[in-house]
Amino acid sequence: MDSVRIPVRAGALAAGLALALTACGGGGTGGGSGPERKADAAPAAEERTDRIEPLAGPAPEPKLPAQATSADGHTVTVEDTSRVVPLTGSLNEIVFTLGLGEQVVARDITATFEQAAGLPVVTRAHDVSAESVLSLKPTVVLADTTTGPAEAISQIRDAGVPLLVLDPPKSLDDIGPRIEAVAGALGVADAGKDLVERTEQRIAEVRADVPDLPAADRPRVAFLYLRGSASVYLLGGRDSGAGSLLEAAGALDAGKESGLRKDFTAITSEALAKAAPDAILVMAKGLKSVDGVDGLVEIPGVAETPAGMDRRVVSIDDGVLLNYGPRTDQVLADLVDQLYAGQDGAE
Repeated sequence: MDSVRIPVRAGALAAGLALALTACGGGGTGGGSGPERKADAAPAAEERTDRIEPLAGPAPEPKLPAQATSADGHTVTVEDTSRVVPLTGSLNEIVFTLGLGEQVVARDITATFEQAAGLPVVTRAHDVSAESVLSLKPTVVLADTTTGPAEAISQIRDAGVPLLVLDPPKSLDDIGPRIEAVAGALGVADAGKDLVERTEQRIAEVRADVPDLPAADRPRVAFLYLRGSASVYLLGGRDSGAGSLLEAAGALDAGKESGLRKDFTAITSEALAKAAPDAILVMAKGLKSVDGVDGLVEIPGVAETPAGMDRRVVSIDDGVLLNYGPRTDQVLADLVDQLYAGQDGAE
């Protein structure tokens, strides 16, 4: 088998591993709108828990009705945002960070942050239960083009619920437009602009601290998708969704550089040898599913790579790694910290 297609990426890639997770904790939601809500310094990594940080200030007041064009061609008019159902973890994150968390009434299994812990789960691995969604009497539903099945999406829309479908994010460049699309549809465009400004500023601050290495010295990093319980071991290629993060961290995407054009291919010794990664990027729960680094290097071909020989593994939380949203600065900072820890030549 030359390649294995995974129908979803970004936050959805985490869904398979997150099925066994139970989010813990709780918390309120802040939020706000207005010019006073500008970028503050992001919390230090050691101070962070799995929480989102809403915009400072009072919750924004939606200006309704709001109209938006769905990625599937429908024109959506939103007249009420009192009961919002985001069908992906990354969309949950955006709505909460905009300051509208009190109006969210459900979550996807990948919405693992504390403030969403008490919400009912209506989507698993982007497989939505239309009956569960409609039972919550939503006033607006947000989905990705990867959300399905199509019959469920049609059932929600046929029930008269405004349903906005967005393209899933694939890179850092998608963050701003995605936040603005969600904010605009919910009638809080000003809050959306503030959140984009804060997010972009924080990402820029992290990128400014990335070691400035010559091209020949940039680490080659392979993104591996692991589900040990199901014996699923995949190597990310050009369309895995991780490339933009790796490039922002000053690294090369080893899968892409080795010529893998699609999203994922089954791991083989030959594929890993060609990729020749200096480091391996994995989701935290995926690493746990193979019994940590000890188990990872037992996967055929891993131990023979430079990364395997050095046991150089970067592990990022499943719920945020490929979300490309308000917490991407934290993801990038963690990636940079782990990738260059103890490395000579990093400035």
